[in-house]
Formats: sequence, structure tokens, C-alpha cells
Amino acid sequence: MVEIAKKIPRFSKDQVKQFIEQGQLKSMEDVQGALRDLFSQTLSAMLEGEMDHHLGYSKNDEHNKQTDNRRNGHGSKKVHSDYGDIALTVPRDREAEFEPQIVKKRQKTITGLEDQILGLYAKGISARDIQDYLERLYGIEVSPTFISNVTDKVLIQIQEWQSRPLAPVYALIFLDAVHFKVRQDGRIVSKAAYIMIGVDLEGMKEVLGIWIGESESAKFWLSTLSEIKSRGTQDVLLCCVDNLTGFSEAIKAVFPGALIQKCIVHQVRNSLRFVSYKDAKAVVAGMRAIYTAGSQKLAQVALDAFEEEWGAKYPLVIASWRRNWSELVTFFEFAPELRRLIYTTNMIESFHRQLRKVTKGKSVFPTDESLLKMLFLVTRDVQRKWTMRIAHWGQILAQLSITFGERVGIVN
Repeated sequence: MVEIAKKIPRFSKDQVKQFIEQGQLKSMEDVQGALRDLFSQTLSAMLEGEMDHHLGYSKNDEHNKQTDNRRNGHGSKKVHSDYGDIALTVPRDREAEFEPQIVKKRQKTITGLEDQILGLYAKGISARDIQDYLERLYGIEVSPTFISNVTDKVLIQIQEWQSRPLAPVYALIFLDAVHFKVRQDGRIVSKAAYIMIGVDLEGMKEVLGIWIGESESAKFWLSTLSEIKSRGTQDVLLCCVDNLTGFSEAIKAVFPGALIQKCIVHQVRNSLRFVSYKDAKAVVAGMRAIYTAGSQKLAQVALDAFEEEWGAKYPLVIASWRRNWSELVTFFEFAPELRRLIYTTNMIESFHRQLRKVTKGKSVFPTDESLLKMLFLVTRDVQRKWTMRIAHWGQILAQLSITFGERVGIVN
């Protein structure tokens, strides 16, 4: 279509003027109608040209006919275009071998309409609002069912995306779930969208997958981790996670060599659930002294001091820090460039905010598939902007090579 369009000459000003005068165009509606008619006639003529090429001779040119096949009348079809709905006459051949390319069989749109629908859907606009938008702006009447059918085509893309091969090694993987309301069996339930963001050895980040499941569980995470391994990922150096029970065991079961960094922010939030409001500010200051210490040894000193001050009043807080300690202080093994990147799950939390920005107008999704479609389309838009590698990646990779050696392809 692009090659044909390049061959079509532009109208001169005189031709445009003549077109306006002959068409007695006095309003935008007149222009729209005239262009629609012109577009319809042009496409029909191009289809006739395609038939000439297919048969090898022009209409009524029996002299050059070298085939037993011949024209067999016309069919009609209605398609959506930028100028509204247009009617086309499509030539047919007796042997039914003609396959038009300008407007293919079963093609219902000859415009960027489907891309527009997907673009609007990716912004969180409902099918009804998309319907109103297209009718108001283009005069194109489409049903919510048509819009749903267009977006359903994304499900095939999602399947391909979710099964694509992954890098053999990821330096970092951030894992977290975000929750949405979905209608199921006549009830509204909370569903978890399990999301992984990986950073490869080149410092480039990508969303490895999105899975819709019931409330977040370590068992489901185990299945998703097993899936990315089946897609080619054989090693992960560092995993950054929240404090979900069983998370570490699920990771170790699939990637036993991975170091785990539990999110400090989650740890602080969870601790504050057990703290009186009047003590919150002082307790936060005490916890801050732990994770901002210069080294793991100094962090241990800060934790001991924190326990001495608050242990008697808030034993559950201290118990939580002690229980998770080995996976809370992993980041101390690295220099500041990498520490800042892994001590929280901010990278994936930031991605979640971009998802929420689009989905906030959708209080309840009708199905898991509708939720997955929207999350995928938003993800695709977001990832187009991920063109730069992680800041200071050279220094970070050097640090990783010291700890992991040949696992990052660099010998100590």
C-alpha cells in the first residue's frame, strides 16, 4: 500500500480548486462526503487494476487473453476508513483465485483505525468512550463488540510476548505484584498481576512477563520463575523482592545461586504496623540509622542500638528485622551505585504507578483477559521509552564481576 501511495501524484492547486467547484463543497461535511466518494472510487479502480494484473489482460481485451480464467462480476463490501464507512465493489474471477492486496478479503478497515483503538484502549479509555470518540471525530460507527474484537487480537501478541526467549543471564530481577478488581462468577474479586522486570548484562531493563493470578503467593511466584527459566534464563545474580512469606524459598528453588535483597521500604512499612503513632517518628529515625550505615558491620551496631532502645516496647519489630536480616543487608556488599538500585523495589514500584495511571478509571475489569490486555498495551508503550541503559552501569557491572566472576562473563 505504501509503494502504491508513493506513485500517486499530488493534486495541483488548480486541480483542487476545480474539485471544490465541481463538487460544490461549502462545508466540512461536504468535503468529508466528497473525499469519501473519491476514496471509494479510487480504491475500486485500484481493485480493478489488481484484477487486470491477476488475469494478465484488461477488461474487454480478449486479444491478449492467455488464461481460461475470466471475470465473474463484482461483490460489494463495506469498510471503515478515515472518511467514514465506504462501499466498495470488488471484482471476482470465475476460478475464485483472485486475492486483492489493496483491500484484503475479510478486511474491515482500511485505515489506522485499529491502531487508534488500541492506542486509546492503552490509555484506559472504555469501549463506549472509544465508540463515541470515533463517531464524533471521524463519523465512523463502530460497536463496542467491534472494539472488543480489535483489542482481542492483542491476546495473540501477548501469547507471543509471554513465550519469547529471554536472556540466559539477568544481573537483576525485580519481582512484585499489583492488585486489581476483576469480575468472576458474578462476584468482584481481587486479582494479582505478577510482574517481573529484568536488567540484563548490558544494563537494559525489560518486563519479562505479566501473569494474572489469585492473591499473591510464593507458590504462584515459583511457577512464574520456573516459566522464565524454561524460556532460556539459566542464571539470575540478584533478586529484589518484598517481604512475602516463602518468596526466598521460591527463588532459591529455581535459581539457587541468586542473592536476595528484601526491600527496605517494605520492611520499614511492615514494622510501623506494630508501632504507636506517637512513637512512629522516633522509630523511623532509628530504622533509618540501620539501612543508611556505611557498612554491614555498622548496620549491625545500629540494629543493636535500635533494639536496646525499642526492643522491650516493640519486640515484634525487632524480631522481624532479626529474622530477615541476612536478606535485608545484601546491598551492603556493593558500592553506592548498585546499593541505590537494589535496596528497594522502587524500579518496579515506579512501573506500577504508570500502570495505575492508566487503570485508575477502571474500577472493575470484566475478565482476566481484559485486565491482561490493558496491562500489556501500557507495558508496550512504557517499554518504548526504555532506550537507555541503567545509569553508571559500567561501575555496576565491574562490582558484579568481583562478586559473581565468570557468571557475568568476566573472569576475576
